[in-house]
Amino acid sequence: MSATTPDNLSEHHGWIRPLQEGAGPRYLQIAQMVTLAVEEGRLTTGDRLPPQRELARYLGVDLTTITRAYNQVRAAGLLNAQGASGTFISSPLTDRAATVDLSMNIPPLLGSVDFVRLMHSGLSHLKGQLGDGSLMSYHVGAGSRLDREAAARWLEPAFGTLAHERLLVCAGAQAAISALLLAYSRPGDTVAAESLTYPGLLAACRVMQRRAVAVDMDGEGMLPEALEQLCKTEPPRLIYLVPTIQNPTATTMSAQRREAIYAIACRYSIAVIEDDPYWLLAGDAPPPLASLRGGAPVYYVSTLSKCLAPGLRTAYILMPEGESPEPVLDALRGMMLMAQQGAVSMATSWIRTGMAQDMLQQVRAELAQRQALAARLLPGIQQAHTNGLHLWLSLPRWQQPERLLQVAQEQGLGVAGSQAFCSQAREVHGLRVSLGGAPDQASLASALQKLADILAEPAVSAPVRQVIV
Repeated sequence: MSATTPDNLSEHHGWIRPLQEGAGPRYLQIAQMVTLAVEEGRLTTGDRLPPQRELARYLGVDLTTITRAYNQVRAAGLLNAQGASGTFISSPLTDRAATVDLSMNIPPLLGSVDFVRLMHSGLSHLKGQLGDGSLMSYHVGAGSRLDREAAARWLEPAFGTLAHERLLVCAGAQAAISALLLAYSRPGDTVAAESLTYPGLLAACRVMQRRAVAVDMDGEGMLPEALEQLCKTEPPRLIYLVPTIQNPTATTMSAQRREAIYAIACRYSIAVIEDDPYWLLAGDAPPPLASLRGGAPVYYVSTLSKCLAPGLRTAYILMPEGESPEPVLDALRGMMLMAQQGAVSMATSWIRTGMAQDMLQQVRAELAQRQALAARLLPGIQQAHTNGLHLWLSLPRWQQPERLLQVAQEQGLGVAGSQAFCSQAREVHGLRVSLGGAPDQASLASALQKLADILAEPAVSAPVRQVIV
């Protein structure tokens, strides 16, 4: 940067900062300079930016770099070019549309007319339960018979008729997974998981001092030969799987792969946690591992968060036939005592009336349209399912996921980089793109096009800490 500031740049001297070597492309540094100035209030609506030639001369860069930087900020909706009059700040960041979240796996249609109708029905059901005060009382244990019968009905497409005694009601899949880890493993024990896996499992293992060990995977998920090798050298206490529309890679295990994995679990007497939030969404998945017969117990977890609404915080654990639920119930009581009965009762009402099943079909239809939209707009999709909440986007080796996150966030996109899903330190090049968070297909199309534009050129930024589900 030049030693002195020209008079016509003096008013901008507070936010114009020296460019840093090794901090990424200069045009992005300049674009981030402007964005930060708006965030901090140094630039406000109507402020005129320096003429491009003068700023280029002052920063010691060529005119093309400044033009590219201004275009980057304009694409984020912050600049308004008025020809010879100059370039002006068009609106503060707080005036822009909210971030489109492509990082969180939530079902679409949460604000739709049909979902509002579903909520009204559920609230009417709760209102009818207020008379005796039981709704706000303690509900410790596996859940009422009514709630467990609703759980059995919800899982009927996957298992057929189930005895309600085998089902436990808990406050979401994360609680279920954590309770199973507490009940059936000890600190220091090994949990086998796919090399890219659900971050909630990794977080639970860290907190509980279990060791998540990566097992290689392919286009169907966990490789049987890799699992067998681990069982021979370091038998895990538990095997954790997401066999249907796997999180994050969107792979689905064939029936043959499920049988092969389960056969290994039986051979080495290792229990399986089958986390299966997407089976009902898929509509075409093979039978769950928990339906197979053998010597290894399979603890099946199904949540309503991915099919209906995360706010329900309701999930079901299907226990192996004939096994006592007490170890899991003890763990659940120790962590959170009980599920929130208002949400559980609402879910039970929806399932018993068939409204939940109707909503599930609408969510599936909406996701099919969103997946078709993504297929048209995003290059490089490696794995996706027609009715999936997410897809897996492979990146070229020169394009690091962490280098894309900040640029995407600055342009109003939340995205999930591959490192959030790695059970062990490794170099993986990919993004999980979630399709349910956009309020409608128009905003999703805009977000996906923006992501495609970002992916078309190298992006630079520091890694970003995320909470991903």
